[in-house]
Amino acid sequence: MASRAQAPVLHVVACAAPPAKRIEELVRLAQSDGWSVCVIPTPSAAEWLDVAVLAEATGQPVRARARRPDEPKLPPADAVAMVPATFNTINKCAAGINDSAALGVVNEAVGLRVPVVVAPYVKATLAAHPAFARALGELAAFGFTVLPTNVIQPPEGTATFMWRPVLDALARDS
Repeated sequence: MASRAQAPVLHVVACAAPPAKRIEELVRLAQSDGWSVCVIPTPSAAEWLDVAVLAEATGQPVRARARRPDEPKLPPADAVAMVPATFNTINKCAAGINDSAALGVVNEAVGLRVPVVVAPYVKATLAAHPAFARALGELAAFGFTVLPTNVIQPPEGTATFMWRPVLDALARDS
């Protein structure tokens, strides 16, 4: 954890699910809880976000791709939140696939022993897939805090996704 004079750093890995459109709400709540926030969206999620607004809100670049050598590094994470965590990203992470900057952040957190909170958000049909339960179990075995799955029921909406449990879990893990 960062020193008392410096805010702890939270890396928010945002996946392409409807709540990602409201990720600034999580950023603001985390900041009010004393976190300095960096947003690292998956490439698909980046297309949904207002990157300029998020960069201004966080004071950090929003990185959906690998950093070029001439670009500054993001501050190291004291914790990572993968939210909303999609079926695809959860399964890739459990398998150790590292094909995006977002997955790189989560996969490196394993080796760095940085606390990770995963807030799944998937369709009921995908939540029923055997690979999903297996992947969640593997992430828990990595030491990640896996929150209950937010199952999307038709019609798809984002009104029921709650950010506070993510931050509460981070407070317990940090």
